[in-house]
Amino acid sequence: MQLDDHYFMKRALAEAEIALEAGEVPVGAVVVIDQKIIARAHNRTETLNDVTAHAEMQAITAAAHYLNGKYLKGCTLYVTLEPCTMCLGALYWSQLERIVFGAADPKRGYQANALSPHPKTTVTQGVGADEATVLLNTFFKSKR
Repeated sequence: MQLDDHYFMKRALAEAEIALEAGEVPVGAVVVIDQKIIARAHNRTETLNDVTAHAEMQAITAAAHYLNGKYLKGCTLYVTLEPCTMCLGALYWSQLERIVFGAADPKRGYQANALSPHPKTTVTQGVGADEATVLLNTFFKSKR
C-alpha cells in the first residue's frame, strides 16, 4: 500500500465523517511525520462549545503533545477544508513542513484574506476536494 497524499487525506475524511455524525461541520485533519499519523482530529466547536475547536487546532495540539514540543517541523497536516485565518495563524507558528487541504473555502479560507503560511511551509490543495465537498454539502443541506 502506498502511503501518499490521497491515503492520508482519506484518513482526514474519516475524521470529517465523525464530525458529521456528531452534528459538527464536517472537517477532519491528521498530522503525519515520517509516514506515521501522530494526531487525528475533527471539528468539535459544538461539542466543546468553543469557537477555536477547529479540526486543525485540535490536530496541532495533539501533535505537539505527541512530539513533546510546540513546533511541528517535518510534519504534514492533511485537512479536508482550506484553513481559516485563525487556523492558518496557528499553523504558521507551528512551523509545519506541509499543509495539504481538500476543498477550497472562498469565503472564509486564508487565501480569501490574502494570507500566506510560514515561508518554509509548502501547500498542496485539492486532494480529496470532491469527497470533502460532498460531506460539507450534506451537512449544510441538513441545516436548511
